[in-house]
Amino acid sequence: MEQVMELSYALDTFYFLVSGALVMWMAAGFTMLEAGMVRSKNTAEILTKNVGLYSIACVMYMICGYGIMYGDGTGFFPGFGMLGSADNAVADVVGGGEDAPYYSNLSDFFFQVVFVATAMSIVSGAVAERMKLWSFLLFAVVLTGVIYPVQGYWSWGGGFLDDLGYSDYAGSGIVHLAGASAALAGVIMLGARKGKYGPRGEVNAIPGANLPLATLGTFILWLGWFGFNGGSELKVSDVESANAVALVFTNTNLAAAGGLLAALIVAKLWFGKADLTMALNGALAGLVSITADPLSPAPVLAVAIGAIGGALVVGSIVLLDRKFRIDDPVGAISVHGSAGIWGVLAVLLSNDEATIGAQLTGLAVIFAWVFLVSLLVWFVIKLVIGIRVTEEEEYDGVDLHECGLEAYPEFTRVEK
Repeated sequence: MEQVMELSYALDTFYFLVSGALVMWMAAGFTMLEAGMVRSKNTAEILTKNVGLYSIACVMYMICGYGIMYGDGTGFFPGFGMLGSADNAVADVVGGGEDAPYYSNLSDFFFQVVFVATAMSIVSGAVAERMKLWSFLLFAVVLTGVIYPVQGYWSWGGGFLDDLGYSDYAGSGIVHLAGASAALAGVIMLGARKGKYGPRGEVNAIPGANLPLATLGTFILWLGWFGFNGGSELKVSDVESANAVALVFTNTNLAAAGGLLAALIVAKLWFGKADLTMALNGALAGLVSITADPLSPAPVLAVAIGAIGGALVVGSIVLLDRKFRIDDPVGAISVHGSAGIWGVLAVLLSNDEATIGAQLTGLAVIFAWVFLVSLLVWFVIKLVIGIRVTEEEEYDGVDLHECGLEAYPEFTRVEK
């Protein structure tokens, strides 16, 4: 019996680690998606931001984020602590009874830290092409170390939202809406790119430089999402859990497909063309939409949830761009914010234990906390070191001025 328990522990730990590695691979997906959706003169800075924010997230979550999120808090107020190296002993695993841990504590840290990086990656695309690199990285320190972990504690760490009954399986609100809220605050404080909006109200499209790269990034994110949602089942070593993981994978995949098809159809009906960028964002919106509950819906419902998210994101991108003049180069605020809200509410369609009051409260609390605190942090950074590059630097491209190199030098330099 003890050997069976040890084998189960090892299997669940391994599954957790592999799932975390898949989510870590999403960092590459965000990087490629964003690099493809910006102009070539800003590509190297996008790459630098993404490798930088991932590293910052890992270090800050170790120093304080994990301790805040899963420390000994009291409902509203989280605890504090630093990640230690001690893990579960054999005696704890085989002799703990019903309370025995079924995976390594450090595997839990690894899985959680890549979620933090995902939230920060959402911000990166929204503020692209005009934000100072070091201002962005400084904000990443605060978001990954404090802002995200506090609301994460309220929901997943046993805080008051958890007590209230807020249901968010893998983080449509906790991860995606949180990232979108921080991004929205940054974009409002930053302003639009030069030339995006004309003096007479016209909206000028600024195409990305590499749509094949953006498409590759979307497929990488789609793949990584199986770890994002599948790993959130936390174990796979018994029949019930294995079946649950299989359903989560299936629903995640179908929701993405439904989102892409819906966005493609809406774009064709609305614009008269099959817009690739809308299709890519539709797939991501479908993934965000199903993330709050990929376990309860039947596959047919999962397709519908994803499709609604995909259709919603097309309208949201157009509304934010044309009506509110929110300049989001990659559509991140709509994909992760609008679809994140829909995903949290869609839980009510198939989860009888969820309540409308708890879901709405969770959405309001997450948005208010992350948006308002982020707005304050962005404001302080703006006062101290500034957040926007000069008009000349923006015209030349932030690659040269922020990174001192170009991603595609052969396109801009003529050999003598």
